[in-house]
Amino acid sequence: MKIYIKLFLALCCSGAIISCSNDMDEKVFSKITDQTYDYTVKDFVPSVSSVYSYLRSFTDHWGYFSAQEVTADAIVMPPNASGWDDGGVYRRMHYQTWNSEQDHVKNIWSVFYEGALLCNKIIDQIETDVLPAPSDAEKTAGLAELRAMRAYYYWQICDNFGDAPLVTTTAMDLPAKNSRKEIYDFVVKELQEAIPSLSEESGSNYYGRMTKWAAKAVLANIYLNANVYVNETHWDECIQQCDDIINSNKFALSDNYKDPFRTAGVENSREVIFTIPFDENLAGGNSIFMFSWHGELKKKYETEATPWGCGSAMGVTQFIDTYNQKDSRLADSWLMGEQLAADGSKLYGTYDKMGDPLIYTKDLPDGNYTSEMEGYRMNKYEVAKGSQASSGTDVPLIRYAEVLMMKAECLLRSGKAGAGALVTQVRQRAFKNKPELATVTDAQLKENTSYQYGSVENYKIADRGNTDPVEFGRMYDELGWEFAWEMHRRRDAIRFGVYTKKSWLSHKPQGEYRAVFPIPEKVLTSNPNLDQNPSYK
Repeated sequence: MKIYIKLFLALCCSGAIISCSNDMDEKVFSKITDQTYDYTVKDFVPSVSSVYSYLRSFTDHWGYFSAQEVTADAIVMPPNASGWDDGGVYRRMHYQTWNSEQDHVKNIWSVFYEGALLCNKIIDQIETDVLPAPSDAEKTAGLAELRAMRAYYYWQICDNFGDAPLVTTTAMDLPAKNSRKEIYDFVVKELQEAIPSLSEESGSNYYGRMTKWAAKAVLANIYLNANVYVNETHWDECIQQCDDIINSNKFALSDNYKDPFRTAGVENSREVIFTIPFDENLAGGNSIFMFSWHGELKKKYETEATPWGCGSAMGVTQFIDTYNQKDSRLADSWLMGEQLAADGSKLYGTYDKMGDPLIYTKDLPDGNYTSEMEGYRMNKYEVAKGSQASSGTDVPLIRYAEVLMMKAECLLRSGKAGAGALVTQVRQRAFKNKPELATVTDAQLKENTSYQYGSVENYKIADRGNTDPVEFGRMYDELGWEFAWEMHRRRDAIRFGVYTKKSWLSHKPQGEYRAVFPIPEKVLTSNPNLDQNPSYK
């Protein structure tokens, strides 16, 4: 990893002089406090960079990852003989029976608001010259970057919680609830105003930062989901943001699907638009392989850390069955079949299948309990030899492929031609040996999904539940194949009308209100100005 990125990661971790506290009776154990510290221009970059640090919790199985993937229809985390029940927390995410005490709900609320409130604080410090900028130009750019990141965090709040407090100052008053529409309007306005002052560079010194193009991709995503958020359609506005990115000629699809997920050489990728940079020593957090893999895979990948038990995060059989077997993304995303050690020797089960060759099989009996070898596991993010429990592999949040797919979906939904050509462009690298299979037409993208929905008992669908066709279902399938493991699935499932209507594995619909999470109980009890989201008790 290049030196400037190491510096950026180190700055993201520094919180001694810029950390937030919600404790109004804060105890001071040092003579130097936030009020007495004398900021200099040397503190400017570390302060701005610090707001990205909260993204590194996104890949944790106790937070954002599970909220976006395990609650949807592609990935599940069932218990097994090595454990992975933890009081039923992951099963509740799969069943969509979480409540306001669920740790995942509390954790994502905290991460989003800590990020947004830290942005508020540093914006205030810069605007009041408490935190001096090296130059007027850097001050303008820094404020734009902070506003765009604050908008990003509030987009996540809007997306995950709906109505919620919108706090844009450093005042310590207990906030009231704002409507989802108010948060949506704020986010759109902030991004529109910040974008002209953001850097047009990509990669290099701006790797992992909110550039003009990253902000436009976020804005496109917000327009894409506006019908969910505020019952408005903004297909043309989404297309315009995508076209701006496409016509910049700064981005392109990587030659190989796996390239954006490598352990090294991604810093100058033309496909990665916005990412979470990880480093084993300076910026840990990427532990996806640890909660997906069997402990014996340490011998295959020669990691320093031993994956936890026999792992848990795995593919839902019904989703895996939607893949074309010639699609290279199947093997590039999912670990399947017999697993061998680095020296070619066999690996064996160590729990309920002790002594049996370690062979990952596709079919799951249900989402309640599996054997140690059932379920395809994570194979998307490369894990380097010698990796600790936190991998140094970066996790892209926005890729150029997503820009093409967002435009394609908006073309479909607005009745315009061209979606098939864009999706074909994305598919081509996944069918290098069968290029004729890469082609998809506009008409095909309008077809129903190939996903066989229904609740599963003893490996078979026992109750199909809702069987209504999914509008633009093939487009939904395409998004699943391209973005598996990338924490997109919940938002896509909601937009396509699947999330609260369909049954899969052991999940059955629990009500439309599950499209947003409840406000954490601790937040409600500490702030009488807030009330719970509708239908949550």
